[in-house]
Amino acid sequence: MNRKERIEAQLVATFAPVDLAIVDESHRHGGGAGAESHYNVVVVSEAFAGLGRIERHRAVHVALDAELNRGLHALTLTLRTEIEHTQSAGAALRSPGCASSNKVAS
Repeated sequence: MNRKERIEAQLVATFAPVDLAIVDESHRHGGGAGAESHYNVVVVSEAFAGLGRIERHRAVHVALDAELNRGLHALTLTLRTEIEHTQSAGAALRSPGCASSNKVAS
């Protein structure tokens, strides 16, 4: 099982998302193909109802603690309830450039 599959399995088990998207963006951050170090993740789940932005991020970081300890370097997180996701027209956050690389996010 690769890192993306492990991330997906853990997020599904923890948050039972109604929508989930995981994009490996390592190639955009100097990691090269196969680095599996930078991900843009969208999780739409009712588990986030009543939680603020920081609480949602903390919950995801707790769920992905094993991956973070295995070298997962960066996550761009879009964490919403289904209503919030509908109201935002499904737009995800754009990943920022990485300070450890000369590449610029596009």
